[in-house]
Amino acid sequence: MDPRGITVHNTLSGRKEPFRALEPDKVKLYVCGITPYGESHLGHARCYVFFDTVKRFFKSQGFQVEHVQNFTDIDDKIIDKAAKSGEAPTAVAERFIRDYFDKMSRLNIERADRYPRVTDVLPDIVRFIEGLIGKGLAYPLEGDVYYSVRGFAGYGKLSKRSLDEMEAGARVEVNERKKDPLDFALWKAAKAGEPAWDSPWGPGRPGWHIECSAMSMKFLGETFDVHGGGQDLIFPHHENEIAQSEGLTGKPFVRAWLHNGFVTVNREKMSKSLGNFFTLGEIFGRCPPPVVRFFLLSRHYRTPLDFSDDLLRQAQSAYQTLRETCGIADFLAADAPVPAGPVAPGDPGEMNPWEEEFLECLADDFNTEKAIAALFRFRSEMLRKIQDRDLPWLGRARRVMRRLCEEVLGVLLGPEPGAPLVRELRDNLARREAARKAKDWRTADRMRDEVLARGFVIEDTSAGPLIKPAPESGL
Repeated sequence: MDPRGITVHNTLSGRKEPFRALEPDKVKLYVCGITPYGESHLGHARCYVFFDTVKRFFKSQGFQVEHVQNFTDIDDKIIDKAAKSGEAPTAVAERFIRDYFDKMSRLNIERADRYPRVTDVLPDIVRFIEGLIGKGLAYPLEGDVYYSVRGFAGYGKLSKRSLDEMEAGARVEVNERKKDPLDFALWKAAKAGEPAWDSPWGPGRPGWHIECSAMSMKFLGETFDVHGGGQDLIFPHHENEIAQSEGLTGKPFVRAWLHNGFVTVNREKMSKSLGNFFTLGEIFGRCPPPVVRFFLLSRHYRTPLDFSDDLLRQAQSAYQTLRETCGIADFLAADAPVPAGPVAPGDPGEMNPWEEEFLECLADDFNTEKAIAALFRFRSEMLRKIQDRDLPWLGRARRVMRRLCEEVLGVLLGPEPGAPLVRELRDNLARREAARKAKDWRTADRMRDEVLARGFVIEDTSAGPLIKPAPESGL
């Protein structure tokens, strides 16, 4: 086991197990990307915020992370969208890829190292299919090519389904030409008016499942550390990826499979057909992106995440309390001397009880829900130190809080005020207090408004007035 003690819930084994990277201090991560035929939505955000946090945590623990995430830039849904809009399929894909990058950037999601597209790796896909045919695991049929499911002995091991159960109850592609109803398409013969590429079997395009196998293996190797995606991809997509990849190489494909749970609305899965579908553009119009990210991390990734305005309001309130506390510490201790030497018990230095608890929670299957609870215990201690005006302690604490929230969870707390701004705010506060003592209410109100214009508010407390960040607009 890695000495960092990280455990992950591996969908393949069905249990939590120690994380063991193939190479020391390096994690190879592949996450299934979007099919760009519509605006990015809350379900996308949950997946990619979570895997961005996984990557950030691995990096915080000293790993180098090689992250690959694909775009399925040719698909039936893109072709249908193009036919309805009068655009070329490539134009549709480009438009929604741009939308994806815009929305994920606003959620503070770091870019992957590579974003391969299906149309970029078609020669690799053709060679992959040829290899499967050569091994007797695939067969051409009138311009199509199908994978022979019963030829792969391990089929069903990810989704825990037997072949008999799948044949009896699974939704399978209706095609009487196939040798077996469970077989799935690796290559699809061209239809009139659709984009097509040359292949040994005639013009056509790849099936969905083969794409991720070809792209992940091209850039990460025949076996890599972590493969992720939404729970809905376990079957058939990821099951088929395993069959194709291990069928071709005879080697284990992925060491740890991670799948995030669904987003639900009133406990029903979010979907367009149910009319409970929310794009990120709609949600950002009601709530700031850092709050949305905080909300998405407020539940363990494998549990369903129920969405409502009320729950979003609760997340916004909780986020604001962290932001305010860190902001007050910024204001009080921006120029406080930070003690040198060994860290005293309870002192937020390089490692403190709250930081240790926070990291232990993330090391236990990326439990962001418990990690956030640890942050709030840390916040409670910060509030006591604010009351006591323990500025050296707060000088360290604010840096630790920002590092855990912003660098590890990726939840931005707002810009750290520089020394000139802090001096200006302190001057405004002093002039306000002097005006209040002189009962010069006009000047006192003007000083308050000048503070507000810089994005801060004044809070009068029993220990004296404090300056904290103004609430962000939202619900």
